[in-house]
Amino acid sequence: DQFIYTGFTGSNLTLDGAAKITATGLLGLTNDSFRIKGHASHPAPLRFRKSPNGTVQSFSVSFVFGILSSFGDIRGHGFAFFIAPSNDFSTAFPIQFLGLLNDINNGSSTNHLFAIELDTIRNDEFGDIDNNHVGIDINSLNSVRSSYAGFYNDNNGALTNVSLIGDKPMQVWVEYDGNAAQIDVTLAPLGIGRPKRPLLFVVYNLSTVLTDQAYLGFSSSTGLSTGHHYVLGWSFGLNIPAPIIDPTKLPKLPNLSPKPQSKLLEIVLPIASAIFVLAIGVAIVLLVRRHLRYKELREDWEIEFGPHRFSFKDLYLATEGFKNSHLLGTGGFGRVYKGLLSKSKSQIAVKRVSHESRQGIREFVAEVVSIGRLRHRNIVQLLGYCRRKGELLLVYDYMPNGSLDNYLYGHSNRPILDWIQRFRIIKGVASGLWYLHGEWEQVVIHRDIKASNVLLDEEMNACLGDFGLARLYDHGTDMQTTRLVGTIGYLAPELLQNGKASPLTDVFAFGIFVLEVTCGRRPIEHKMNSDQLKLVDWVIDCWNERSLLEAMDPKLQNEYDADEAFLALKLGLLCSHQSPAARPSMWHVMQYLNHDLPFPEL
Repeated sequence: DQFIYTGFTGSNLTLDGAAKITATGLLGLTNDSFRIKGHASHPAPLRFRKSPNGTVQSFSVSFVFGILSSFGDIRGHGFAFFIAPSNDFSTAFPIQFLGLLNDINNGSSTNHLFAIELDTIRNDEFGDIDNNHVGIDINSLNSVRSSYAGFYNDNNGALTNVSLIGDKPMQVWVEYDGNAAQIDVTLAPLGIGRPKRPLLFVVYNLSTVLTDQAYLGFSSSTGLSTGHHYVLGWSFGLNIPAPIIDPTKLPKLPNLSPKPQSKLLEIVLPIASAIFVLAIGVAIVLLVRRHLRYKELREDWEIEFGPHRFSFKDLYLATEGFKNSHLLGTGGFGRVYKGLLSKSKSQIAVKRVSHESRQGIREFVAEVVSIGRLRHRNIVQLLGYCRRKGELLLVYDYMPNGSLDNYLYGHSNRPILDWIQRFRIIKGVASGLWYLHGEWEQVVIHRDIKASNVLLDEEMNACLGDFGLARLYDHGTDMQTTRLVGTIGYLAPELLQNGKASPLTDVFAFGIFVLEVTCGRRPIEHKMNSDQLKLVDWVIDCWNERSLLEAMDPKLQNEYDADEAFLALKLGLLCSHQSPAARPSMWHVMQYLNHDLPFPEL
């Protein structure tokens, strides 16, 4: 495999960026424009291995180039010959990156890039030796070997320095010996022939770098300094020497008259370059910080749930960055923050739920969206969700009076609930739970009914919240692992035995909740005597001693309807019966509370 171009008129090279074929047959890669890049490559990839597992074969390259500047010694950034798996350099940067790489992938072994750079600006970040050098690059612009531009005299062996910029063309020879894994690079002014000693060489096995098939070509770029990078001729041979380029058949370099260069330009350009680089750096830092602040986790399957998804940016702004001053409370599932959506001016509550495992997340999101379709006056409306790495954010309607437990347990800033309010709360929670169990299109098991999960709206109406959250931990847990979800004191006996939730385990928790609201005590009160540790046992003792009303919350100061109080206490005991078969359904509970059915004997 070999080819040769002596001029590029009529060639079928693949060009992009500023690259073009001039009327005289020159391959021009750049021009006097700032911050541009240009590429030219052989139209098809070449196979550098005889077999996929074989070694890279020997190859030989020769090309003639010229670098011209309209500003004398003020120069562009140089150019490079490359071999790469793709000829798409759309993500590469101009300026010091020569249109080959960018600040992210520079140095990555996944680049599979081999290049010979002819660099005319010194960049300390790449370890450049000066502003006029040749380098061998492997996956990075930090050259594995570099040398001042020049050639070794065949007569005395001395290095003769040359300038890469000038109106005299230069020729480069690149040889790779596949057996010895050695790379030789030779440079000389056009017309003097190829020196015997290469300018630089390195032993490097390109079988660890190049892909089976790869493109070869040229890349160049400019920055705040510009220049014209031309290729006059190019030849290549695979396992054979590259054809010799006849200088007499090459097109001529154009005559660019240097434009007047002022001292002001010499001073301003370096300062402007430094300011520009600094500004770019600051902008990148700000953009990265902004991206990380608002970064979300999205997957293709979430498209169907799009209308129910909030952007993290909106939630971040609504809560003023999740400030502690917006914190409403902390529970077993995460922290809850108050927020105000800027567009709709709606008040929301945002719960941040930790969830490191991705197992089952799709099912949980589907359930969240499904639950979001629940509509009942005694259920907190779930508006939608957002996902970030390691956490979910659930968005609810805001309940201005907070959770019920703050009113039951004597918080100094909360008024004591009277009996009318308490009985209405019991009936409201019962109504919401019956909707979940029997009135909606499918059964929803709450799994964590308790006073802290009952929220109060502006009129002190009870709304059930946090239903279904336990499903998150089911989906994120290994199926062979049993993990109880709920709160100690509210867990039904059968739930402790087999870990299976059902509507009747919700009924048990509801019974404990009714006793909690009626008695003003927690389900397990460690301050009591050991024989009165559990609330339900204490109420049973009062029942057995025929003094049931002694269980009423003393903060009520005996101001309550005795019949309603008896009903509430007996209902709490019936619902929290040890046997699931003895517990009523929530439909029966509603009938008892509305006096539509006589209460059964305990």
